[in-house]
Amino acid sequence: MKKSFVLLLISFFLTVSCKQVQKEKQETKKLPRVAIAGIGIESSTFSPAQSHEEAFHARIGDSIFGRYPFFAEGSDIRNRAEWVPTLLGKAIPGGIVTTEAYESMVGKTLKMLEENGPYDGLFFDIHGAMSVVGLQDAEGDLIKRIREVVGPEVLISSSMDLHGNVTETLAEQSDLITCYRMAPHEDALESKARAITNMLDRLENGKGKPEYKAWIPVPILLPGEKTSTRIEPGKSLYAKIPAIEQQEGVIDAAIWIGYAWADEPRNHAVVMVTGDDKEEVTKGAEDLAKAFWEVRNEFEFVAPVATFEESLAKALKSEKHPYIISDMGDNPTAGGAGDVTWTLEEILARPEFKSEKGPSLIYASIPGPELINEALKVGVGGKVSAMAGAEVDDRFAPPLKLTGTVTAIKEGDRDAEFEVVVQIGSIKVIVTKKRKPYHYKADFIDLNLDPEKTDIVVVKIGYLVPELYEMRGDWIMALTPGGVDQDLERLGHKHIKRPMFPLDKDMETPDLSARLIKASDKLE
Repeated sequence: MKKSFVLLLISFFLTVSCKQVQKEKQETKKLPRVAIAGIGIESSTFSPAQSHEEAFHARIGDSIFGRYPFFAEGSDIRNRAEWVPTLLGKAIPGGIVTTEAYESMVGKTLKMLEENGPYDGLFFDIHGAMSVVGLQDAEGDLIKRIREVVGPEVLISSSMDLHGNVTETLAEQSDLITCYRMAPHEDALESKARAITNMLDRLENGKGKPEYKAWIPVPILLPGEKTSTRIEPGKSLYAKIPAIEQQEGVIDAAIWIGYAWADEPRNHAVVMVTGDDKEEVTKGAEDLAKAFWEVRNEFEFVAPVATFEESLAKALKSEKHPYIISDMGDNPTAGGAGDVTWTLEEILARPEFKSEKGPSLIYASIPGPELINEALKVGVGGKVSAMAGAEVDDRFAPPLKLTGTVTAIKEGDRDAEFEVVVQIGSIKVIVTKKRKPYHYKADFIDLNLDPEKTDIVVVKIGYLVPELYEMRGDWIMALTPGGVDQDLERLGHKHIKRPMFPLDKDMETPDLSARLIKASDKLE
């Protein structure tokens, strides 16, 4: 009995001792050093606007963590690496980025990377549709310059918007790469976390760079308003990804719709699959590419579309409120200048809205620094008469003189800086110092506006983001002019690769076989 007890006691202490040793080994195990960097914007080259550095509101160092809830202190991702955040600049979509802005942000990024190396990995957080004056592949240029600093061995994991563009250069320099699987982008944070987790897993298990990266350019160029995953065929197309991703030897699978409102050779759809099993990676990519091509004729607008005159007529007759009209052609969330006055001019000319007792309408929004200054002088309740809009894009309508009563003033918004509501008849026009998209109820409530009790709400947007979508009584998308015109033929692309569907509707079936991309450390 005593002997058994002694043996049991020895066994207990040995077990405790082994666990303690394992714990100490884990605690002393060197964590991988992982940098964070990225510059993200969607840039329309069909807009006269240009994007400057201040539009990116760049975060430097530890302030970057604030953009990602999964980097909170004590979180699993935060604890799995020694993080070295450098520069992260994210702007609302806009015009082409100036050379000065791009070079300034790139220079700061490279300097910090040089000063804080070496690294095991790098999380590359981009959009994928950034155009820069003088460049044809901005993200490809950026990642190549980062590679020159961090070296070819570092594991780079790229996270992108599904409306981004993936060139061979970006595919080569990215070891792991993924994009959103939902439009609207309700899975944005989930996708970024996936990109990071894939990288950390490969660093921890010692497998490093994937053996194979299959890249397939698909000659389709469609706007996001026709490829939403809310409806078919986008819904079923993207639903094919998880089954491929779950195959043994596959790390990630992704479909990029591409960005339709820039005129560069890289603007087209792409499919990529990464992993260690050549057959599964290749087959997965080819299956997705062929599935995409087979449904190309089935893509339609996510909501009813009409001319603006027809859209307004439907809204005025409707008993469903709020009736939301998407003013699509100048949508700042797709890269429009945001200050085209064409639609607002049409609304102000309508007799239905001349009286305060007419149908209530909110127009969101138009930039007007001059009107903002006048409104700040007279205050809420005061009368203003000043010019607004068309300072950047006056191709379709001139600046407008808005004369009305100031009903609200707000200061401090990150994008707009100042917001003012001017009532003209039964119309309430939101005027901003700088352009701002209106996505959330709070955007309106903060200005003492109640969109749900308003007859008609006109927003410069394409497909509705979730909060507006849930709020709608009814909805139509108006085919209005601007830098992100939905009529791609009217835009006049000159530099994209041809043939391209739907611009070349009768084109032959393209070569959709997988092209295996070299690893970043195998490039000559």
